[in-house]
Amino acid sequence: MQSAMSLSLSSASPIVRSDVSSFTSQAPRSLRFCGLKREAIFGLNNANSAFRSSARLVSSSSSSSLNKVFSRNLKISATSSGNGAPSSEGEFDYDLVIIGAGVGGHGAALHAVEKGLKTAIIEGDVVGGTCVNRGCVPSKALLAVSGRMRELQNEHHMKSFGLQVAAAGYDRQSVADHANNLASKIRNNLTNSMKALGVDILTGVGTVVAPQKVKYGKAGSEGTIITAKNIIIATGSVPFVPKGIEVDGKTVITSDHALKLESVPDWIAIVGSGYIGLEFSDVYTALGSEVTFIEALDQLMPGFDPEIGKLAQRVLINPRKIDSYTGVFASKITPAKDGKPVIIELIDAKTKEPKDTLEVDAALIATGRAPFTEGLGLENINVQTQRGFVPVDERMRVIDANGKLVPHLYCIGDANGKLMLAHAASAQGISVVEQVSGKDHVLNHLSIPAACFTHPEISMVGLTEPQAREKAEKEGFEVGIAKTSFKANTKALAENEPEGLAKLIYRPDNGEILGVHIFGLHAADLIHEASNAIALGTRIQDLKFAVHAHPTLSEVLDELFKAAKVEVDASSPVGEPVAV
Repeated sequence: MQSAMSLSLSSASPIVRSDVSSFTSQAPRSLRFCGLKREAIFGLNNANSAFRSSARLVSSSSSSSLNKVFSRNLKISATSSGNGAPSSEGEFDYDLVIIGAGVGGHGAALHAVEKGLKTAIIEGDVVGGTCVNRGCVPSKALLAVSGRMRELQNEHHMKSFGLQVAAAGYDRQSVADHANNLASKIRNNLTNSMKALGVDILTGVGTVVAPQKVKYGKAGSEGTIITAKNIIIATGSVPFVPKGIEVDGKTVITSDHALKLESVPDWIAIVGSGYIGLEFSDVYTALGSEVTFIEALDQLMPGFDPEIGKLAQRVLINPRKIDSYTGVFASKITPAKDGKPVIIELIDAKTKEPKDTLEVDAALIATGRAPFTEGLGLENINVQTQRGFVPVDERMRVIDANGKLVPHLYCIGDANGKLMLAHAASAQGISVVEQVSGKDHVLNHLSIPAACFTHPEISMVGLTEPQAREKAEKEGFEVGIAKTSFKANTKALAENEPEGLAKLIYRPDNGEILGVHIFGLHAADLIHEASNAIALGTRIQDLKFAVHAHPTLSEVLDELFKAAKVEVDASSPVGEPVAV
């Protein structure tokens, strides 16, 4: 969440409300699978429309020049107990130290132990980071409630099944407890998984004091210094609050506060219509609130493929108790006090002229997330953040103020801004561990899927249609579009959930998948067939031979790939039948 919910953005320093899409990392180096432009998946141009952010404590990489690593033919043997002695005994306390125990740090730690690296992880807050404690996980609990409430409240839907249901109600505290209990359970699972493998969990604030040296302990204390052959920064992000907005945690809140569900206001304004805002609008309207979106860009849901966004708006916004203001900034928000409501002053996003003043019961600030990189001691190794983000190359190696790689230091996840998603952080962490274990690896960010867990869901991977056409114009190829509807899917019809669309963007000349976008029932689960195809380089002409169980929602993708018109034959031979 994007970060407070399911997905996020990308870039380098606190997100200023006008230019989320400008977050970029270093230019890739002539590799096919290099980093992704921040806007490649989300394309936001303004923080007021930034995505939720799901993915908090994540920010990556550590290692010296890979050439040195390879030249030494690095080999590390695992001990039978899992987390063994450091490979260079006596020289370092650990093979790998990770600062930040969010999803990214956790994924890196587990993979490091699998590779035989003696590993420690430093956490100054709680294990799990934003995703588990204040993002993806508790938000999914609230959305599970909103989905059931929405279904039970839909009398026509229930009658179509022959069901009669009395008026549905809910207990706010029990709903909040469900979210909190889920976060606690997942947090314990992550902690226990690391302990079971022998990862040392060090409590305190982690600071880089010198190359391959980290200090940890309570803030302001002398702390303990440890040495590590490689260091990964994975400190994640925090909610971004634009200037002029006063957050009191009660009536003017961020996603961190909203997930506690301490109240369900009659009327709540949500600043930003990205992932965070959309998911919370789903929760609040299902629980009875009226919602007003405040969006800086000229349309709602600006980061989605335009065709998918248009359909989603028709289903997720228009029929619900939601209205909106677009092309405006919330220049000032004052919390409710002394019997007065929350006051929101709006100005034109372009002219900055006053537009309107709103009086509401509460306001949720869903303008994206900012990297949590202060106090890391980066000045000790001559590293300057870019708008708060730690600069890295396509291998997550940290770059110093002179443009040189910092040996043995990496940064993953939200802290580097490449793609602010929890699972992206984990993938980056695994990629880094591969590198420090002696195997070169470059993550293809275009293959990383994203999802918005509304009802119905939205998911996507790769480029939107405008991005694909821009790329095609520059590189000189044609773009093909194929679409399939959920209305033709047996399983969707059986569920009385026929509203949905899947869209494939591809190259007709060679069958390459450029992007897939889905809106409909379980879209977040369906997207992975496409994302894995992109990651593995599988062409559409091969996917046409894939077999899908019937009747399942996966046949939406089956029909989608079969609908594509590719100009070449199958790129790989079909295997000989096997007698069984």
